[in-house]
Amino acid sequence: MKAFVAGATGETGRRIVQQLVDRGIPVRAFVRDIQAAQTTLPTGIELVTGDLMNVESLKMAIGDSTVLFSATGARPSFDPTGPYKVDYEGTKNLVDASKATGIEQFVMVSSLCTSKFFHPLNLFWLILVWKKQGEDYLRNSGLTYTIVRPGGLKNEDNADSIVMSSQDTLSEGSIPRTKVAQVCVEAVFQPSARNKIVEIVATPDAAEKPLEALFAAVA
Repeated sequence: MKAFVAGATGETGRRIVQQLVDRGIPVRAFVRDIQAAQTTLPTGIELVTGDLMNVESLKMAIGDSTVLFSATGARPSFDPTGPYKVDYEGTKNLVDASKATGIEQFVMVSSLCTSKFFHPLNLFWLILVWKKQGEDYLRNSGLTYTIVRPGGLKNEDNADSIVMSSQDTLSEGSIPRTKVAQVCVEAVFQPSARNKIVEIVATPDAAEKPLEALFAAVA
């Protein structure tokens, strides 16, 4: 197994990279600036650059990777095309490049409530709409996929237990990014995670369950 991580220097992406490194999985990290990435990502991984808007560039960057993690996301800005470009076109390009290079499983970090048009987050240039379009493109691609929809993301970890549910069943809650990364990486080891959308939050009153059992319980 060799993992390609798009959005590797983002808050969630760098935690995915760390989880992979901790498991001894070789990583190709897709970054904007190699020098900057060297200060934030673990040593011993491959750092590659490219253009998210160019499929040929992505194919070169993916190289001989076998699984792909997409933790990309539009940054807050005054550019109304940002979410369309990153969350839809960027995801579409990653999917197309993954098909061309033989990626065996595509794990996508999305968001709760992508199916809710009347949601406050859509005031940010329809970001949930474009995330949902990206999800749909992946689901219809023929690739083996796992789509992870986390609740509100926290940078600090905590001892809360992960709650996992099927698509469009959770609408509120939060979760540490480290736990999101753990779910994403575990997805490539669990056959029951394949071709599923899972929604995740973390709560202090939930029973602690292994990720294998959480994935298996989602229809």
